[in-house]
Formats: sequence, structure tokens, C-alpha cells
Amino acid sequence: MRLIAENLGGERGGEAVFSGIDFALEAGQALVVTGPNGSGKSTLLRVVAGLLPKAEGKVVVEGGGDEFPSVASACHYLGHQNAMKTALSVAENLRFWRDFNGEGHLGVGKALETVGLDGIGHLPFGYLSTGQRRRAAIAKLLVSHRPVWLLDEPTAGLDKASEERFAALMRGHCAEGGMIVAATHLPLGIDGQGLVMGAAG
Repeated sequence: MRLIAENLGGERGGEAVFSGIDFALEAGQALVVTGPNGSGKSTLLRVVAGLLPKAEGKVVVEGGGDEFPSVASACHYLGHQNAMKTALSVAENLRFWRDFNGEGHLGVGKALETVGLDGIGHLPFGYLSTGQRRRAAIAKLLVSHRPVWLLDEPTAGLDKASEERFAALMRGHCAEGGMIVAATHLPLGIDGQGLVMGAAG
């Protein structure tokens, strides 16, 4: 499987944020996107995910077969917001995302154990600390299988131990043939291609 972007452009509020972005990821590869605030890192991920329309160019998945025929079907997107309902328990949130995304992977309990949150699945998501909320959101990546992880500042709110645990998860995902596109200000502990976005304007 390959994830390919050609001459990709994105807009925010009707203004061009970036243009002419090209990359090609093979199974097992990562792309680490860096650049100053306002340079379009988050917009790029949202365009790739299909959450924002492309201003120009194209992004496609090749070799996804019937299981992953489109970029949207192949991607997990982890944005700045954790996309969890505060009144639902942690486990209820994860079961929702597993059912929504399909293709079960790890069980909810095992996913929480993997991110260091075993034993708290019964708690309302709103009771969790900032770091715990981020780790629960990372567990969303584990309860259903998608080959492409689109990660926007994924380590925000994590302590050092959690950063290292997540780095190991990302390396494991790539080792199993997955792909990662990550926008970050901080080192993520993974090897990959680099893409530096220019300053806004």
C-alpha cells in the first residue's frame, strides 16, 4: 500500500495556506511534518484526512484493495481535540469508535492497558486529567485497524513516560506495515521522511 500526495494545496478561510506539497509513503514509513505555527501543518492533515477540501492536487491510496479503497477509509485521524464525549465512560467512548471505524483490532481493555490506563475504563471521560484524556484518545488508534495514522501534535499533554510509550506504539505500527503522517513541534522518537512547512503568508 502507498499513500501519495501530488501538488497538494490547502486553504483556510479562503486564503491559501500551502501549495505544491508532494510526498509518497510506502508501507512501514512515516512522514514527520514540522514548521512554525500558521504554516499549515494541521490544515495539511485535515486535507489528507478528507476533513477539508483540497484547493488543488490530489491525495490517493494505492493498493488498499476492497478493504481500504479510499484515503478516508484507510486513515485514523487524531487531532488537537480528543473527540470523546465527556459524559460517557472511557470504555463506552472506545466502543463507539471501534464500532464506527469497524475492523476490530485490540479489545477495549487491552487498548487501555497498552496506553497505561488499565482499570479506568468505567470512569466518565470528563473525570480524566489532560494526559489521561490524550492517552485514551490514543487508544482509539488501537481498537480498530486503519493502516494510516494522521497525528496532529499527538504528544500534547503527555508526560515523558507516556511519550516514550507512544513512540513505541508508532514504531510498532510502522513495523507492522502501517504508515504515519505526524505534525509536531517536538521529537516523536520515530524515524521518517521530513516535510518542513513554510511560514504563513
